[in-house]
Amino acid sequence: MSLIEKLQWRAAVKKFDPTKKITAQQLDNLLSAVQLAPSSLGLQSFKVIVVQDAETKEKLRAAGYNQPQITDSAALFVFASLTKLDEDFGKRYIDLVAATRSVERESLEGFEQMILGTLNSRTDEQKIAWSHKQTYIALGVLLSAAADMGIDAGPMEGFDPDKFDEILGLKEKGLTTSVIAAVGYRAHDDVYSKMIKVRRPKEELFIHI
Repeated sequence: MSLIEKLQWRAAVKKFDPTKKITAQQLDNLLSAVQLAPSSLGLQSFKVIVVQDAETKEKLRAAGYNQPQITDSAALFVFASLTKLDEDFGKRYIDLVAATRSVERESLEGFEQMILGTLNSRTDEQKIAWSHKQTYIALGVLLSAAADMGIDAGPMEGFDPDKFDEILGLKEKGLTTSVIAAVGYRAHDDVYSKMIKVRRPKEELFIHI
């Protein structure tokens, strides 16, 4: 199938088959896709917690308004924004760029100053809000990659982020939950995956100038 056909196939699954798991290779491919997702300035100002432990998922389900896809999915992806985006964070990214591209760090001075200027120009609250937006870009890549692999993935915003942070110990890690996604395989009687996809027509959605 083409990517368009696969996106037609995908659905926001609400009922997963808990007996169907994803393989280690499939999981690694999904992680690679998320790793390659674009982000502002390339900073990737977030981390992704992949939850497969049944006991932990039960706790998260209680913090997710008892939605069954949290426990019935093969894995729960928790996208969490970094809460400390300071000069040290920006400088460590420049270190990574220099090492990855085998270039002199001094040659990146202009880029470094732009990054540091961006970080220093925003309040902590503004930086976290900006970081939350980056997680949604990564989420979109996850959904597309999963569809391409024939794996179901349902994005979710219905949860208590403070409780998620507490259960996963994110505050101590300098993180806070942004958005989550359940990944696995739809149950045969999942109603939503059988519905015809409803989207606004192109002539209403797009404006050509």
